[in-house]
Amino acid sequence: MYQFHVNCFIMKAKSVGIRDVAKEAGVSTASISRALNSPESVSPALRLRVESAIAALGYIPDAAARALSSRRTRTIGAIVPTVDNAMFARGIEALQQYLSLQGYLLLLATSGYDPEVEHRQAQNMVSRGIDGLILRGDVHTEGLRRLLASQRMPFVNVGVYQPDKPYASIGADNEGAAVRAAHYLLELGHTRIAMVAAMSAHNDRASARVAGVRKALAARGLELPAHWFYEVQYKLDDARQAARSLLAQPNRPTAVICGNDVLAYGVMLEVERHGLHVPNDMSVMGFDDLEWSRHLRPSLTTMHLPTDEVWSRAGAYLVNLLAGRTGALHHEVDASLVVRESTAPPPTLAADDQTKSAFTLRT
Repeated sequence: MYQFHVNCFIMKAKSVGIRDVAKEAGVSTASISRALNSPESVSPALRLRVESAIAALGYIPDAAARALSSRRTRTIGAIVPTVDNAMFARGIEALQQYLSLQGYLLLLATSGYDPEVEHRQAQNMVSRGIDGLILRGDVHTEGLRRLLASQRMPFVNVGVYQPDKPYASIGADNEGAAVRAAHYLLELGHTRIAMVAAMSAHNDRASARVAGVRKALAARGLELPAHWFYEVQYKLDDARQAARSLLAQPNRPTAVICGNDVLAYGVMLEVERHGLHVPNDMSVMGFDDLEWSRHLRPSLTTMHLPTDEVWSRAGAYLVNLLAGRTGALHHEVDASLVVRESTAPPPTLAADDQTKSAFTLRT
């Protein structure tokens, strides 16, 4: 008896077709097809009627058939270096929410910061019929570039702003943002500035941030010495090890710029572990403005990047392009300085200020 009911249910589910949906919605099958394959081409009222009919009947559109008729799978691919990164996770979530509202599916893969792996993942996605592709940065193999060109695959690079390139980019000017970060510390009076950066190999965002810090220091006649510069993996332990090396030096820096907020967390933990205090003994600055950064004590001074906006705009760029609507090829988002508790004038200047204040009070 149980098996009979199951079979009946399966037969009933399979019997629901596009004609049944058209009848339920009171429209033609052509209208149903347009609503499913090109929802932007029909009115909101018609979309609502079709969606209501589909929900009432439990109809599941045949993705393969839709792809054959429209030559579209309504699937967008995205390849990120890793999901073990709060910024990527946040961006992917924002992208998926946007694509879902547009009736698109997100296909996600990781590359481990390896351009060859990224190329293979892109091949896999193209073979599965994606309509567009989102890539992180612009460090790609020539093979991947040829693949995208030969397949006429719409794509956009996120996390970088490159108006001089002939393909789309959405992101911040990482070098310019790092210049502003270093300039802020210089204005506080710091001249002994170190950097704990993310690994720059195959990572143009990380290398641009390093270049920005060096540029800002050079403008003041300063440099970033080798013993005050560390490239580490995106891990707290690695950041703490870099901080240990900095703190062990007889002439340690008074401020540290970190390539992202997670690295800054590691540096702050190690400073406190050595019995020192942030920012009284050492200022620490991050990059990205993760959720935790404003909740730490001391809270973290950092460069805020609108991650949700970057990824949502990337999705919108591809969806609009696929719908025949063209927009700006490049879009720059603003990286803004967020001053919190982890930065202050260097210890010598702070002591001088206190002495001057005390003298003023006595006189």
